[in-house]
Amino acid sequence: MDKLREYQQPALDDETLALAQQLFELAREGNTEALTKPLELGLAPNIRDSNGNSLLMLAAYNGHEAMTRLLLQHGADPELANLRHQTPLAGVAFKGYTHIARILIENGADVNSATPDGKTPLMFAAMFNQIDVLEMLLNSGADANLTTEDGLTAIQLAQHMNAQTAVNILKSSSSFSDPDK
Repeated sequence: MDKLREYQQPALDDETLALAQQLFELAREGNTEALTKPLELGLAPNIRDSNGNSLLMLAAYNGHEAMTRLLLQHGADPELANLRHQTPLAGVAFKGYTHIARILIENGADVNSATPDGKTPLMFAAMFNQIDVLEMLLNSGADANLTTEDGLTAIQLAQHMNAQTAVNILKSSSSFSDPDK
């Protein structure tokens, strides 16, 4: 079953809701000291907020390396997408956090995972000219030839966004096959 379909927001009392909000804020802020004990006591690392963002998504998207590692050590799923269908790797590709992307990949994030419309982390990195992440994804096996449901490749998406450096890197990539040749 699709992870997004599995997610349903449980009804929470005010006290539980306030505690959950504090936990999400700790992840967003990267406060590993405060979140370590709850994780050690059994806090489920894959809890999600009302937008479907897991603790890992919030930590990774905000560039918190130590928090990202802590959550992964406690079983956080690097492929758990939010309600916008974004995985933590896609989020950090957009933000340009190469160090976080590397940690996610080392812990099982799929470099070719795609949103329902077909966008991959490589496409997000290309569109927003996040060159270091783009190169790291390519070196980690990202496929530059995958297409969105509209048939667009990472190069074409980068061209639409005027991300010329990304276009040049993708064209010179060993994984790129030019359909015009």
